[in-house]
Amino acid sequence: MTIFATLKPALQQAIEVAGYGEPTPVQQQALPDILAGHDVIALAPTGSGKTAAFGLGVLQRLDAERIATQALVLCPTRELADQVAKALRKLATFVPNVKISVYTGGVAIGPQQESLSHPAHIVVGTPGRIQELIDLGALKLDAVAALVLDEADRMLDMGFAEAILAVIARLPKGRQSLLFSATWPEDITAIAASALREPRRIDCRGEDARPLIEHQFIEVSEAQKVSALAGWLCEHSSNAVVFCNTRRRVDEVAGELRKLGFSAAPLHGDMEQRDRDETLVRFGQRSLTVLVASDVAARGLDVKELPCVINLDVPSDADIYLHRVGRTARAGETGLALTLVPPSDAPRALAIIERHQIKPRWIKPSRPAANVPRAPMRSLRIDAGRTEKLRPGDILGALTGEAGLPAASIGKIDVFATRCYVAIEQSQADKAFNALQSGKIKGRKRRVAWAV
Repeated sequence: MTIFATLKPALQQAIEVAGYGEPTPVQQQALPDILAGHDVIALAPTGSGKTAAFGLGVLQRLDAERIATQALVLCPTRELADQVAKALRKLATFVPNVKISVYTGGVAIGPQQESLSHPAHIVVGTPGRIQELIDLGALKLDAVAALVLDEADRMLDMGFAEAILAVIARLPKGRQSLLFSATWPEDITAIAASALREPRRIDCRGEDARPLIEHQFIEVSEAQKVSALAGWLCEHSSNAVVFCNTRRRVDEVAGELRKLGFSAAPLHGDMEQRDRDETLVRFGQRSLTVLVASDVAARGLDVKELPCVINLDVPSDADIYLHRVGRTARAGETGLALTLVPPSDAPRALAIIERHQIKPRWIKPSRPAANVPRAPMRSLRIDAGRTEKLRPGDILGALTGEAGLPAASIGKIDVFATRCYVAIEQSQADKAFNALQSGKIKGRKRRVAWAV
């Protein structure tokens, strides 16, 4: 019998529908202590199933009939907070009336304050914005029974230690605290001492728990990096995340790849939040083939079947390498991590190999770019969403009905509060755009545009 069999029937049903199968090592080891009410420190690599580990524990003990915030989950980035909330909602599918809300920076705080007049059972957010909402008196913490620090090491890397400690100081003393992290830097000890009481410690970072990633390294000069990258992409992959060390570098590389004909876009912290969200949607819908990112995307980027992660720049820290490459080989899949190494960065690359006991494969640069792969899909944006009760089925019906598109040509549909995105095969994209622009969705004309 697995630990899943001890959960409420509603959670067991959600697990079955989601196709979880056997518990991962971190779930099997952490859940018994979480369900018993102990504080827990769990060290596990990215993609190991830790969100379900703490999510199932929190939902098992949640009282959905009590209208109060009972759990608080802190994450380093909006992308990760959104991902965690989505996973929790999936686990809570068969638990009636559970409200899960996300509060992060980068968007106006006023609507967030207003939404808290009806408390969420579970609040997921970034430390800075959560602290602001507490200080404004909007977020009430007196009923919080569980605190989760997710990706705690990354939150410290991003300078959130002061905000985290300020939030912890406002929480009830008798709560349960759960700390999940991929690494254990020295400065995390102070956070653990403040947040947890006699925690059970679980370490799932052993060889058996590692994602199945092949680590390849290419020796190349600094001036030849982008050319080598383009050649490799043409030869090996049509879908990749490329990491750079600076935001400026991200913009430059994305621009150079677009000039070569790639469907590429940047993702970094200087972008408006709506632009970041749209870029992630387009990549998830396969209307972008290459996402060029700073480390803001190293946590929280959750793309199914991502075949490879590429380090155009060798990361400055060995742990950052681990977080970057953890975007591939998720949920038991295999993946590839490619790192381009100029002579000046060779010592850093060797330090990463030694630190993480990687078995590297050194390869030669590919031939120059030729036959650049085209994105298979194109994303349409519809300026209406959940607030107007628009659902994926409404969009699918409009496209396959009056518009006459074959269902097979329609890809992923993402619905947000005020907008929707739908992926269309390139060969059908213009037909879909014209049909939606001239027709109606759910009985009304809607504004339609290309997501760019």
